[in-house]
Amino acid sequence: MGEDGRVAASVVASQAALHSRYGGVVPELAARRHAELLVPVVRAAFDEAGSGWADVAAIAVTRGPGLVGALLVGVAAAKAMAYARGLPLVGVNHLAGHVMAALLGPPEGERAQPAWPAVALVVSGSHTDLLRIAADPDDPSRPGELRRLGATRDDAAGEAFDKVARLLGLGYPGGPAIERAAEEAGPKRAGFALPRPMRREGYDFSFSGLKTAVALLWEEAGRTAAGRGERLRRELAREFQEAVVDVLVEKTMRAADEEGARSVVLSGGVARNGRLRARLAEACAARGLPLAVPPPRYCTDNAAMIALAAHLALARGRRDSLDLDADPDLDFEEGPLAAWA
Repeated sequence: MGEDGRVAASVVASQAALHSRYGGVVPELAARRHAELLVPVVRAAFDEAGSGWADVAAIAVTRGPGLVGALLVGVAAAKAMAYARGLPLVGVNHLAGHVMAALLGPPEGERAQPAWPAVALVVSGSHTDLLRIAADPDDPSRPGELRRLGATRDDAAGEAFDKVARLLGLGYPGGPAIERAAEEAGPKRAGFALPRPMRREGYDFSFSGLKTAVALLWEEAGRTAAGRGERLRRELAREFQEAVVDVLVEKTMRAADEEGARSVVLSGGVARNGRLRARLAEACAARGLPLAVPPPRYCTDNAAMIALAAHLALARGRRDSLDLDADPDLDFEEGPLAAWA
């Protein structure tokens, strides 16, 4: 991340292929792979940017929440680099990183500029959060106070995608698998529908009941003469995706209306879903609201979003000591985004 906030290089070492054989992330394997790939990835990023340590102004690292093993690897490495090079250290809340990812808009290196206040939907394998980000009173063009409006009460949307994909035998990661199956589904059959949980109740989310509804339909199909055919598998995938997208879009737009938002931010791994992006774009366009959403490569976990969050925090004077520790259960904190980052 350059001094102007532009992405100089972004190198991602995905572990999807490693964990796909297990149907989900195996924490110990994830930590080991982090330790194996961290230094090679840093070197590759330097090569891509055509730079070196002399060009680095600070070290940013995710401090939580997340898998403790992977977090410990990252925090230990970041502290070692900061100490060895005499550089400032900034620990970033993972959720703050996802909020910042929406400012890494296309084309590459050019950031989107949402109008504040904004309503942000952060939706991933671990989070489904609806946030209000105020304008900074000293500089209205920058984000200020952040307040949580709602969150998931059980499964996050991305977790529900993974579980339903595994249930239907579609593979891992579940989000892309569900989306592909939904695109291949034929015309919708009359009377076939899934619930839209908590659609009009507050700003919280709940997807465990929706997952159970899919399981019951799939189980019932196994007892019929027609069986669990490919057509039903794709229809269930499509209807499940539509149910999740309906709830996410409706709550986000209701929040935007009621909170006086001047723009909407979408980020997190599930923000890669084409149906969600399209539906939210349509809803925002109908209200004349700009939608800030990252390019797909910045939706899933990446270092660029953490660097941008740290860049904002550094500009406000934020520094962490070498006592910084990983916190797998790091909670959300309301307040200025720069401090919260």
